[in-house]
Amino acid sequence: MNSDIHACLYNLTTKFTINLASSVSQQAGRTKSTVELLHACLTMASLWSSLEKEVFNPQNKRLLEAIRVWKTGKKKKMSILCVVVDAFRPLQPFLVEVKVDRGEQYKMACSWPLAELKLVDGKTLDQVSLDFDLQFDKIYKWTASSFDEKKTFIRCLWKLNYRFLSSAVTFVNVHSCPTEGRQTLQEDRRDAAETENQLNAYQEMTPKEAADVLKLMEEHDPLVNNSIAFAEQLSRDLHVLDEDPGVHLPVMLFAMQQEHDTTAQVEMLHGPFCQQWHCDALPPPAALFSPNEANLRAIISSEKQVTQLMSSIDEALSEVARVEEALQVYDELLGSVKQQMDHIHQENSLLHHITSNKAKLMDEILFLTTHLDLGKEHCEALSCADLSSPSGVEACIAAAEALSACVNVQIQSGYRKLQAVAEQLIMFETLKQNFENRYITHITNIFEQQGNAQIPAFSQPADKLSAPSHRLQHEELVPYAPLMAWLKNANPVLFCDLPKVYAQNLSRLYDREIKAFFEQAKTLLILEQVLRELRPLCIAEQLFIETFFQLSQNSAEPQVLEEEESTASPEDPACAKPPSKPEEQTAQLLSEIFSSLDPELRCFLDVCNRAHPFSCLQVLVTLNDCIFEMWGKTSALPSSFFNTVLGNMLLLAKSSFNKCIGTLCKEIEEAKVPSKLKVGILPSVSRFEEFVNYSEAVFRTARRRAELDKAHLRLADSVFNSINSLSSANLKGSTDMVMMENFHHVHCFLCQKKIQCLEGKKREAKQRYSEHMEKYVIRYLGQPLEKLNHFFEGVKARIAQGVKEEEISFQLSYSKQELRKVIERYPGKEVKKALETLYRKIHKYLSPEENLFPVVWHAMEQELLRQYQEFEDLIQRCYVGSGITMEFTMEDLLSYFSSITLSST
Repeated sequence: MNSDIHACLYNLTTKFTINLASSVSQQAGRTKSTVELLHACLTMASLWSSLEKEVFNPQNKRLLEAIRVWKTGKKKKMSILCVVVDAFRPLQPFLVEVKVDRGEQYKMACSWPLAELKLVDGKTLDQVSLDFDLQFDKIYKWTASSFDEKKTFIRCLWKLNYRFLSSAVTFVNVHSCPTEGRQTLQEDRRDAAETENQLNAYQEMTPKEAADVLKLMEEHDPLVNNSIAFAEQLSRDLHVLDEDPGVHLPVMLFAMQQEHDTTAQVEMLHGPFCQQWHCDALPPPAALFSPNEANLRAIISSEKQVTQLMSSIDEALSEVARVEEALQVYDELLGSVKQQMDHIHQENSLLHHITSNKAKLMDEILFLTTHLDLGKEHCEALSCADLSSPSGVEACIAAAEALSACVNVQIQSGYRKLQAVAEQLIMFETLKQNFENRYITHITNIFEQQGNAQIPAFSQPADKLSAPSHRLQHEELVPYAPLMAWLKNANPVLFCDLPKVYAQNLSRLYDREIKAFFEQAKTLLILEQVLRELRPLCIAEQLFIETFFQLSQNSAEPQVLEEEESTASPEDPACAKPPSKPEEQTAQLLSEIFSSLDPELRCFLDVCNRAHPFSCLQVLVTLNDCIFEMWGKTSALPSSFFNTVLGNMLLLAKSSFNKCIGTLCKEIEEAKVPSKLKVGILPSVSRFEEFVNYSEAVFRTARRRAELDKAHLRLADSVFNSINSLSSANLKGSTDMVMMENFHHVHCFLCQKKIQCLEGKKREAKQRYSEHMEKYVIRYLGQPLEKLNHFFEGVKARIAQGVKEEEISFQLSYSKQELRKVIERYPGKEVKKALETLYRKIHKYLSPEENLFPVVWHAMEQELLRQYQEFEDLIQRCYVGSGITMEFTMEDLLSYFSSITLSST
């Protein structure tokens, strides 16, 4: 760390001194130009130090050269091009573009390896130009801030090209680069040697060394800070001098004198050379009193010292030239040694490549001979294609799998051009095609034989159904399943026709068997047994074709499918969760195989529906229970073809059921009322009872009754509409009495059945029954006491109109005399006689089936007592003090009803 500090200060002072001396000797007497050069030197040194500290030292790189540039035509955007090299071996040079952000911080914008540099173009040789081009993957155009910086930068690139890149970069429009390069070769050697010595001398610090370094940095920290402050102060003074030519150099030198303490510390580190410069450069303080005299003295005293300095520099340059010449000789001697070492390195690399290539070639040959070799026994098995015996089938399966392994080997496309490989592949293809043709011919013959087989005669009893079994046909084809899977992978085009051939042939056999099965079923009309026999037949066939033809992912083993448990427990197998369809290809094959199943089953359902007017209910229940049973069984496939068939039949059964219900509702609503005297229970109500009784018996054990509940509600609405339509009918008896009887009958029937969905209708029937009985009672009770009813209805109307009760007797129509006249018309004997007439009339028109006569007679008794009490109350309120009373009392009414009831019994 101490050496780095010394080196940094030494470089700063040396560059400052050399540039100052050169400028003074060439432009003596021009004070401002000298100051400008001082400013440029200090600025460049400060820039160099900042770049190393902030950008490259953290990345373990060393800065070799820097130049301030901007892209040609864009002077406002200043950048810094830096040539850097790694601080570790191997040394790799880079060109880096550094930009200054808004916070005055340096950041790397771009970086290019110098090995990618193709061309350096200085643009012109005839005149001084600040422009130059660097060509990497594209051409970058730059403009330098000064011609000297451009020249120094291009020279650095030339040296690095010569040292690291073997002169691979082309330099055009550049002044004497080769000559300058040859003249400074010793300098290059010296720089490289210094860099290599520094890298070789680097070792990791021990804890004690690290502590010593930190202590040294603390000791010299004021020195470094004072040096930086001195440089900044000097830069500010130079700016002042640029802006105001009236400011004299001695004034600036006096400011420099104020930093004497700092320069004294620098002199301690840099030696007598730096000390001489600083001490001699400062004029005595007395010169500050006269500006002109101070300027002359400063120039005269500095000229002598600069002359001495230039003499020392010339001697140093001569010594450097002699060292460069010696290094040039050494470089030429080492050049031949380098060429020989490069040649040896190339030969060793070639030998390594040859050995590596031989090993790779041997690996590839072993790979080809191992994976493209088909055993002789497999070739014979494929050539003979003995598929008639079990041992021959097993040999063909093993040979086909071995052939697939050889054909499916992934080899490079270039290997296929090798004669041996091409011949082997041709042999494989020939064996494959010949075996495919023989296998397809053999399996097709088996399909045709099975399709043409004769169905056996039914030997079971006439009252028992049994569907045919194809277990033997499936067992005959199962050994060929591995070859079918091989054919599907080897030649999908040939494979896709085999399932169709199988379906076409087997459909003929199934057509004959299914027709014979349903002919027997029509004599028994047992739908449940028919479905129970068809289900295993369809599921077994679906499992077989899915396994044999590899039509589903789960078709590898039938046992796996049979062991799968269905987690579904649908409440509505037809609506909530309908049977899912099989895969498209499987569904098409099964539809073709069982082409006669759907029409035969539809025809059978029609026969069942015609057996009884309400047979559609039994068909619906049977199909629903069958689907529920299939979803509950573990052996049933959730996507089985038979589920689809049952779903279609269930839709057909629902359609028939809905049609039956619609016809029944129409029949109920259009039923004609009998023209007899006692109407009694309507035919529509009786029809409704018949259907409910039958349906409840059928659905007693059913797992689903949603359709039945909807049908019950529809029929109940139709029955209620039929009863309500009596209000417009021309009946001989009382309409209210007939409606009361029928609603009462419906209510009693629903109470007996206790059907949950009809609870609302049951309550409605009771309400309607009560309403019509009340209307009936009120209507007929008005006949025996008609005048009294009319009179007191008028009294109540006057009170409702606002007439006071005590003023009613003053109304002409409702005076006391009028009340006495009405009361006199209804003595006790007349009331009893009227009640007896009413009793006989009710008994005449009321039907005896419902036994409603006691209920109606009791209701009339209560209504008449209520009316009597109401009449008495109105007399007491409206005719106070008149002494008017009814000709009969409440006790008389009770005795009249009691005597009439006893006399009729």
